[in-house]
Amino acid sequence: MIEKDEDKTMDFELDVHTHTLASGHAYGTITEMARAASDLGLKILGITEHTHYMPGTCDDLYFVNLRVVPREMFGVKLLLGAELNILDYKGTIDLPDWILNRLDLRIASIHGNLYKIGTIEQNTAAVIGAMKNPKIDIIGHPDDSNCPLDYEQLVCASKEYHTLLEINNNALRMPSRSNVKENIAKILKLCEQHEVPVIMNSDAHYMTDIANSDHSMPIVKAAGFPKELILNYSAEKFENYIAENRARESSGSKV
Repeated sequence: MIEKDEDKTMDFELDVHTHTLASGHAYGTITEMARAASDLGLKILGITEHTHYMPGTCDDLYFVNLRVVPREMFGVKLLLGAELNILDYKGTIDLPDWILNRLDLRIASIHGNLYKIGTIEQNTAAVIGAMKNPKIDIIGHPDDSNCPLDYEQLVCASKEYHTLLEINNNALRMPSRSNVKENIAKILKLCEQHEVPVIMNSDAHYMTDIANSDHSMPIVKAAGFPKELILNYSAEKFENYIAENRARESSGSKV
């Protein structure tokens, strides 16, 4: 059993960016992850496997067949989806719509091994291009100065296109990433100014890391960021946010 650590979960009701062994470099099963989330008292667990351009991950058929997996285990609601790769300056992602339509949750991220880093203008255009896609819910770890971004533009786009910016705990532990702490602080300051909510995720690749905010929460506290703008504290608020995205998706636009 995973022991609940109050400093770890901070009363979070959800963590929606995690990976199982299907991603190729993570080490738990869906059942093990769900049980651990239940032990922590979470109401929602998102499992978002890497898509096919990431070395070692699952084939597209994996996502097509997710319908066979129960959407509730051990009292935890499961949102099964994908962490998609942003591939170019237009914001192209690496799954077709017919597969995206089968997923509960869609995160889009830049990964340096799959994306040619450009200028700040090109990189910002790439992320905003993904945000404009009505099927994308979250932008994963937009915090690495190795891929410079215009955070004022991103926060305004987050509000306009109803796409959450992620505060990623795991990114703060990766020595290959640059200025993550400072960039997260910028994102939080701008989100507070523009009254834009954020999502705090663990990016867990093993059960014991679910809902972990040991690196990200001190930055949030130092910034004095309003609790009401962090969707992890309310499963209801998060579900309503995603429901609005699905309604916008049905209309064919996020605007």
